[in-house]
Amino acid sequence: MADSELPTRAKPEETPAAAPAEGETKNASKNALKKAAKDKAKAEKAAARAAQEKAQAAAQEANDTAKELYGALPETEAAVPTIRFNQLAEGEAEVSLVARVDNARVQSAKLAFLMLRQQGQKVQAVIALNEPISRQMIKYTGGLNVNSIVRVTGIIKKPEIPISSATIQNLEIHIRKIYMISEAAQMLPMQVKDAERPPPDSSEEGQLDADGAPIVTLKTRLDNRVIDLQTETSQAITWISSGVTELFAEYMIKSGARWIFTPKLVGAATEGGSNVFEIKYFKRNGYLAQSPQLYKQMCIAGDMESVFEIAPVFRAEDSNTHLLEFAEDLLVFILTQVKERYASQIATIQKSYPKAGDFKLPKDGKALRLDYMDGVALLKEAGVDMSEQERFENDFSTAMEKQLGLIIREKYDTDFYVLDKFPMAVRPFYTKADPKDARFSNSYDFFMRGEEIMSGAQRINNIDELEASMRSKGLDPTQEGFEDYLNAFRQGCPPHAGGGLGLNRIVMFFLGLPNVRLASLFPRDPQRLRP
Repeated sequence: MADSELPTRAKPEETPAAAPAEGETKNASKNALKKAAKDKAKAEKAAARAAQEKAQAAAQEANDTAKELYGALPETEAAVPTIRFNQLAEGEAEVSLVARVDNARVQSAKLAFLMLRQQGQKVQAVIALNEPISRQMIKYTGGLNVNSIVRVTGIIKKPEIPISSATIQNLEIHIRKIYMISEAAQMLPMQVKDAERPPPDSSEEGQLDADGAPIVTLKTRLDNRVIDLQTETSQAITWISSGVTELFAEYMIKSGARWIFTPKLVGAATEGGSNVFEIKYFKRNGYLAQSPQLYKQMCIAGDMESVFEIAPVFRAEDSNTHLLEFAEDLLVFILTQVKERYASQIATIQKSYPKAGDFKLPKDGKALRLDYMDGVALLKEAGVDMSEQERFENDFSTAMEKQLGLIIREKYDTDFYVLDKFPMAVRPFYTKADPKDARFSNSYDFFMRGEEIMSGAQRINNIDELEASMRSKGLDPTQEGFEDYLNAFRQGCPPHAGGGLGLNRIVMFFLGLPNVRLASLFPRDPQRLRP
């Protein structure tokens, strides 16, 4: 079939778009011009206002009679000596001090108040409009972030009315200069004022008290321990801990004892049991020392005669007549002197923990000493089943110890006492047996408020007796880690005794604190490895 071409049809003409009317075009252009003019005028007005504010600020700054008296700390001021709150005294001479801002508030354009805090103590500071102090300086002072560290210079005066919210109620600082040393963040994880109350029994977060203030749990406090340590109560508790340690060392040194420092990394779990922390030590296993006990005995064998150590011990836990008299006198000395030397700190702690001031010491200055079986008899008389203890199969349970503490407080009017002559079956392998009755040992425990704070005993010093005692406890004297210890006794070792004190437990029970973590600087437990 031949190709052919067919005629095409003509396309219908397209209807052109309607053109805008002439009037509409003029209106759109006019509106655009109006908007542009309006925007320009608005921008010019904003720029003029900004320039005016800048000029006013510059003028105010130029007219600020106090601009050299506040703000960043000048180098010239950094060299000026400062004083502590306990050195404050009323007078007209200027004094300088460094403190934290506990609270800041502007009363008016002419008046502001600061509450300053130093090691838990608080003193009020006042700043008022009075040449050369300016409104700008007052505004700056009243707007300081809580917990910032500032340097304040001023006059110490006596207020007309004692300041009940301050620790130092009869003095206040009238500010002349105030400089920033270290500014705190605006939002803190918790406020010191909220941590000043005892932690609640509940661990539930986000609770409020009747006044709407946050209730800070123990977990929150320990998670933010640096802030928690700034409270007046925590400051006082740490002073007590420091004092107990100092008094212990003081008594031991005066008695002729030598301060030693034993290894905290050991090659074997030499004290037996599973309560050890295993670590990697280069290409072998090592352990954190459970106690300095074996090293102290080795020092005695090294002719050091009398030794002591203040150091941490590491236990993987989910939670001798002459020596006994010495240890009793030591504890009575520590507890008596703490009461005398730290009376003000105890009074501070008592505001939060009422038991802090009611610890009962022996009235004659001598510790109450009872035999283990005397304790068994007291508990049995109170209706407690003591059959296992009478068969020497078990030590006292924690509940029994606490109940015995209450019985002794009631009967003997003391919170501090000693139990002597524990059964051999419940004591460590290095404990010396009582020569009068081999069922018992020359060992003792010290108690405060019915809880143990010290355990000690006369130690075995004869190598044959020591090895036999180890075997009776299921320990192998040839086990790795015992060689150096036992060799010390093979070379001859004098008779000796010793014991270990728990610093945090002494502080806790003396002050009647509800939790030992409150007596620990940075507590560690199965759930806590920070901060």
